[in-house]
Amino acid sequence: MSIPGFDADAAPSDIAAALGEVGCAVVTGVTDDQLRESITNELAPHMASVKVIGKDDPTQFYPGRTRRVTALVERSPSITDHLIAHPISRQVCDTHLMPNSEFGYQLHVTAALEVGPGARRQELHREEDSFTFFPEPRPNIIVASMWAVSDFRADNGATLLVPGSHTWPADRVAEPGEVVSAEMPAGSVLYWMGGLLHGAGANTSDDWRYGVILTYSLGWVRQEENQYLNVSRERFAELTPELRQIVGLDMYRGLGFYDPSAA
Repeated sequence: MSIPGFDADAAPSDIAAALGEVGCAVVTGVTDDQLRESITNELAPHMASVKVIGKDDPTQFYPGRTRRVTALVERSPSITDHLIAHPISRQVCDTHLMPNSEFGYQLHVTAALEVGPGARRQELHREEDSFTFFPEPRPNIIVASMWAVSDFRADNGATLLVPGSHTWPADRVAEPGEVVSAEMPAGSVLYWMGGLLHGAGANTSDDWRYGVILTYSLGWVRQEENQYLNVSRERFAELTPELRQIVGLDMYRGLGFYDPSAA
């Protein structure tokens, strides 16, 4: 099974439909050079401060020879203003998360990832593996996206996916021929369902692969990234009402209440 591909001007409803059927989809031509340059420049000092582990420990979830920076709402206005509430992302989340979350969804993880030369292949996993209460295949809990800041190629660590695996039972193991490399040019975005098996590919090239991952979860689950500690109150105050809701500041029924006078 292959990964469905779309142009940026495709109907978001068609992208969402393919995502539900296959579990993943690539959309090309979504961001331009200027936006990607802004993202790179905003995150450059943070990326430079990350220690790259030279000797890989195969028992660790994250492979060595990689850089990972989180708290992107705080650190990158370009990502916050242009990617987090992108219309395509809104459509796919509305389609696949709203049926299980009547009062909205929220930002689950933000991270910029650089996979360096010599990085091993990451173990295949699901974004929803933290929610073990639900048996597999789980109801839709998470929708994930990976924005290509650089080209994603099979030899530089493009994300590996197992199309269709979001519908599999827990004991179904992917065969080698079912694992597909999500190759896409810079400016593209890859979407996948939280129940889909995936992982970073091995980087056998001489260059770094740069992507930004943004995931979204149902409004009533615990966010993987603690936005309340990763984002300053000053930054929160700058966000639009739409972004404040997506970041997770609004109440969900009685969940998440607070006293403004104590904040």
